[in-house]
Amino acid sequence: MDFAPTKEQVAVRELTATVVASRDASAPKWPDTQLWTALADASLLGIALPEDVGGSGLGLVEFGFVLAECGRGLARVPVLYSTVAALAVDRFGSETQRRTWLPGLVDGSRILTVGIDLTERSSHPTARRDGEGWILDGALPSVPWAEQSDRILVAADAADGTVLVLVDPHAEGVATTAQDTTNGEPDATVTLTGVVVAPDEVISGLDPNHSALQWVWQRLVAGSSALLLGVCEGALRLTADYTNEREQFGRVIATFQAVKVHAGEAFIDTEAIRVTTFQALWRLDRGLPAEREVSIAKFWASEGSARVTGTAQRLHGGIGVALDYPVHRYLLWAKNTELRLGSAQWHLGRLGELLEASS
Repeated sequence: MDFAPTKEQVAVRELTATVVASRDASAPKWPDTQLWTALADASLLGIALPEDVGGSGLGLVEFGFVLAECGRGLARVPVLYSTVAALAVDRFGSETQRRTWLPGLVDGSRILTVGIDLTERSSHPTARRDGEGWILDGALPSVPWAEQSDRILVAADAADGTVLVLVDPHAEGVATTAQDTTNGEPDATVTLTGVVVAPDEVISGLDPNHSALQWVWQRLVAGSSALLLGVCEGALRLTADYTNEREQFGRVIATFQAVKVHAGEAFIDTEAIRVTTFQALWRLDRGLPAEREVSIAKFWASEGSARVTGTAQRLHGGIGVALDYPVHRYLLWAKNTELRLGSAQWHLGRLGELLEASS
């Protein structure tokens, strides 16, 4: 693939950067409703959705640029989860479901989230038939934006496969318990007890091969890598600015060899995250096998972001631990996103399994 962005992709990146930069990243509000509205007004929430539902008709690579800029600006909005759920509705849902949900997701009036994490395989709810619908029981241990969303996209295990359904977080039998997270992102444990899912909220019927589940999972993981790329870029930019201004012994500390070495290693990590992330998104966009590339991207994003944000913290010296200075927020965001959807070690183990299976 050609890693140089097209003019259209550059325009998407610059527009997102402008919109995100117009908001105050230090504001504690989750979600940032004004930013969410601004992203919708700029046609960025529907960047990868088709034009017939109000989207821009672009692809996952462009979506990756939006996510990276949201990560760079520490945007307190559910862009990743809401968009991936929307993509699943577009790909697997009926025409009625597309018309019901997608326009509202594009204009920002509705929010979806995804309650799927294959690293916690045993936590999937169970599903049993109820006519044309299903009855769900079980627990989802960590669902981002669950209490703020209109529906949760859930994968449930039936006797002969997996079903993808939309669950109303306020429906009878659904209990949500808010959880604290490293960076403050809304999160909840969702418990399902005899929850009835009507036929019109079944997105993908019984799937013995779990292909729809894998389709959603891969886009979530690649998208989270794009977010981490942006977090690293933001931390690196802040560090570069600081070390080029901070003086010690009559010189700016950016000229010190030790600072150069650590900053250079952080830059290399960031570029590795960029290359592996956009390779995964590019392959997914073109319908190519990408299971290995997605795990490579998440391994680099999880491992590299820990090093990059840790280096940024250290190169700031004493001011790095001041809560009124923004660098600590990048470290907290990186840690929160690093551990979601599989840590570096989990994906490294997964890569080993894939290599063994192909040998």
